[in-house]
Amino acid sequence: MSSGETEETQTIALFPLRAVLFPNGRLPLQIFEQRYIDLISQSLRNDKGFGICLLSEGEEVVQPGKSQQVHRVGTYARIVDWDELPSGLLGVTVEGRQKFMVEECWAAENQLLMARVRFCPIDVVGIDPIPVESAHEDLVTLLQQLSSHPVIEKLNMSLDFENVRELAWRLSELIPLSLEAKQELLEVTDPMQRIDRIEALLAEIIDQR
Repeated sequence: MSSGETEETQTIALFPLRAVLFPNGRLPLQIFEQRYIDLISQSLRNDKGFGICLLSEGEEVVQPGKSQQVHRVGTYARIVDWDELPSGLLGVTVEGRQKFMVEECWAAENQLLMARVRFCPIDVVGIDPIPVESAHEDLVTLLQQLSSHPVIEKLNMSLDFENVRELAWRLSELIPLSLEAKQELLEVTDPMQRIDRIEALLAEIIDQR
């Protein structure tokens, strides 16, 4: 840890995206900007991760004279696979590990976005499961249907249909919602409240048909 940090905070690099990642979720990335090539190289060499945050302002590729602003809740991710794509670009797959809250954010000399973050003890891979109840059977069936899509199967995610935490994380990612709605679900602090919110969003989708 650097000077001025406490045991509860850590400085990490951020990868701002038009995407929302949840713990245990997987996300494929195409890497072509030099700053991110360096970040991926360092992450592989040092076996460390970085933060995935949804952009609130700016583009994934920084434009001259433009800045990037991110939402203050993101997910710490680690690289689980990498390869050279047919296009010649570096392709990596990252997996979410733990939610965090950004306390301070700044651009480093190499233009990487850096942040001092505080990790959430609730939304983290490996935490004690919450058993799925009979009231959630329809949600389990929905997740089974969504996860059978070839694009999702290709990610080789571990799916636990008997854990409310996992059920809520995966549905939050896979249900066709706006990025803002997914971000709101990520920011929910209680797993049961997240499930309730998902059910309300699904009801809204059904009513609009």
